[in-house]
Amino acid sequence: MRKKIHIKKNDTVVVLAGNDKGKKGRVLEVNYDSYRALVEGVNIISKHTKPNAQYPDGGIIRKEAPVHISNLMLVDNSGKPTRVGRVRDEKTGKLVRFSIKSKEVIK
Repeated sequence: MRKKIHIKKNDTVVVLAGNDKGKKGRVLEVNYDSYRALVEGVNIISKHTKPNAQYPDGGIIRKEAPVHISNLMLVDNSGKPTRVGRVRDEKTGKLVRFSIKSKEVIK
C-alpha cells in the first residue's frame, strides 16, 4: 500500500530540512513513486551538459533537483506552514484537504 502524499502540483511549500531549510517555493512536479517533489528555486544543482539542440553551446546549467516529501510542509492561505487533514465535503461528497491550524479548506 502506498503512503498518502499531502502535497500536489502548484502548492506552496516550505522546506523543513537540508541546505535550503526555511525557503518557500511552488511545487512544479510530484513523483509519487519515489516520494519526491520538484520545488521552484529550491535544491539548485549544477549540471554539466554537452552541446545539443536545446543548449547549442552546452556548458553548466543550474536547475532544481527533487526534494523528499518528508522535508516539505504545505503553506496554507494565511502563509504559515501547516499539517494537512482530509475531510469529506458535505456538498460534493469528495475528500478535500484542510489546514490543521486554521481549519480552512485548501484549494
